[in-house]
Amino acid sequence: MRIKVAVAGARGRMGGQVVRSILENANMELVAGFDPAGVGEEIAPGIKITSSDELEKALKVAKPDVLVDFTNAAAAVENVKVASRNNVKLVVGTTGFSAQQFKDMKDAIQNNVAAIISPNFSIGVNVFWKLIAEAARHLQAYPYHMEIIEMHHSHKKDAPSGTAVKASEILSNYVGAGVKGGGAFVYGRQGITGERTDEEIGIHAVRAGDIVGDHTVLYAGKGERLEITHRAHSREAFAQGAIKAIEWISSKEKSGIYSMDEMMRELEQG
Repeated sequence: MRIKVAVAGARGRMGGQVVRSILENANMELVAGFDPAGVGEEIAPGIKITSSDELEKALKVAKPDVLVDFTNAAAAVENVKVASRNNVKLVVGTTGFSAQQFKDMKDAIQNNVAAIISPNFSIGVNVFWKLIAEAARHLQAYPYHMEIIEMHHSHKKDAPSGTAVKASEILSNYVGAGVKGGGAFVYGRQGITGERTDEEIGIHAVRAGDIVGDHTVLYAGKGERLEITHRAHSREAFAQGAIKAIEWISSKEKSGIYSMDEMMRELEQG
């Protein structure tokens, strides 16, 4: 039996790629697409773009197993609420949530549906996060200064990227930056900044051209530096991870928010 999938943000860069990947997957069926733009436009035989305002009504008719959301933070929170009360499982790749917005989503999901939420669905990026943690663990005592550089296309609206934010949270466990350690994240530098401290994590965002997504963590010590980089060549890398997430979350009966790390560990264990 094929997994029925609906996509919010179906005309966006990522949403459109996910739509194409679903249509190419023999185990999935696209049953609805939502977007404020292109309402009435056919994205698959018999499937037309529906206004986001009609989400609840359309979910009741289409009865998807999973709703995929690649929209914006404000829209995603409302979409999650609607899907949760209609018992539709969730794959959310939207970024830029405030702490309150994430709490609102968590409250809607808890005790209702299973959801997987990630700032990046690329399998490679999820391995990248593990690698930067391992490097930071080994280098924390010397010390090495740690900086994050991320690059995206000129249309990306949030900065730093969700992937870079997650990287900064990982590194903060080892250098004392951020909430846990009482240090500081530094977002770019300008003017007379004074000497860099050992507790800083610098985060730098580049927005230019059609860059899909590059992330580098730089570890700089005396006389040497180590760099760990992930480069996405196309959005298909993210879409294929989202497809795997759709398959995985569709089988989950226990409600709550899951991570890509949990999915990957379970799949690795067979």
